[in-house]
Amino acid sequence: MHVFIKPQPIKCLSFDLDDTLYDNRPIMRRAEQALLAYLHDKFTATEQWHANEIMRVKAKLLQDHPGLAHDVSQLRKMAIAQGLINAGYSQGQAQKGAIEALAYFLHYRSDFTLSRSMIDLLEALKQKYALIAITNGNVNAKGIGLDGLIEFSIAPGNGLRMKPFGDMFHLALNRLNIDAEHLMHIGDSSHSDVRGARQAGCQAAWLSPAFGDTNTQDGLNTTITTLENQVLNKQSHLLPHIRISHIEELNVLL
Repeated sequence: MHVFIKPQPIKCLSFDLDDTLYDNRPIMRRAEQALLAYLHDKFTATEQWHANEIMRVKAKLLQDHPGLAHDVSQLRKMAIAQGLINAGYSQGQAQKGAIEALAYFLHYRSDFTLSRSMIDLLEALKQKYALIAITNGNVNAKGIGLDGLIEFSIAPGNGLRMKPFGDMFHLALNRLNIDAEHLMHIGDSSHSDVRGARQAGCQAAWLSPAFGDTNTQDGLNTTITTLENQVLNKQSHLLPHIRISHIEELNVLL
C-alpha cells in the first residue's frame, strides 16, 4: 500500500466494478463473441461484417452524438441497429433486432459470479461500512453476486454522466445522506475513478495494476513518480488517498 494522503473516517466504500472486483477482459471478449454469433444466426447478412464492425459504427455514432458516451447500453443498441441498416435490413427489422441482440449481449455480459474470496472480503467490509457500486459499465451488479452485499449500484445513463463527472457520486451521497469526505471510492482508473471521486469531494483508493493485470509495473512506477511530483508541487487535490496493488489490501480497513 502506498499512502499519498492520510485517509479520513469512512462511512461508505464505493466500488468500481469492471477490472476492480474482477478481470473484465475475458468476460467482454466472450460476450462480444456471443453477440456476433447471435447476429450471424439471426441476420445472415452480418456474416460479411468486419470483425470490428460494431466498434466502427460506435465510433461514428460518438462523432455525431458525443452524449451517447454516457450510456454504453444505448450506444451499443444504436450501433447494432445502424449496422443492421447498413447491411440492408429495414428500420423496423433493425430496431427490433437491436433490442433483442442487446438483451442477448447483456446476458453474457453478466454471466459470471464474483470469486469466493472477493465475496468474503466484501462480507467482512460490510460489517463496518455501507457498500455501494459506482460503475461506468452495464454489468448486472446483483446478478454477479453483489445482491445483499451492496446497498445499491449506480451506472450512467438517463441523464447521469460517466465518471469522472460527479453526477453518480452526488446521487450516491444524497441517497446515503453522508458528507462527501466520508465516502471512499475504490477503482482501477486514475482518470475516471480517482479524478472523479476527488473532484466530487470524496476519498479515493486507486487499484493499480487493475484486477488481473500483471504487466503494468513499468507504467505503474512512472505513474507513481508523477503522483509523487504532484505532491511535491502541492497539486494534491486529485491524488488518491491510497494506492493498492491488490484488492485484498483493503483488509487494512477492517
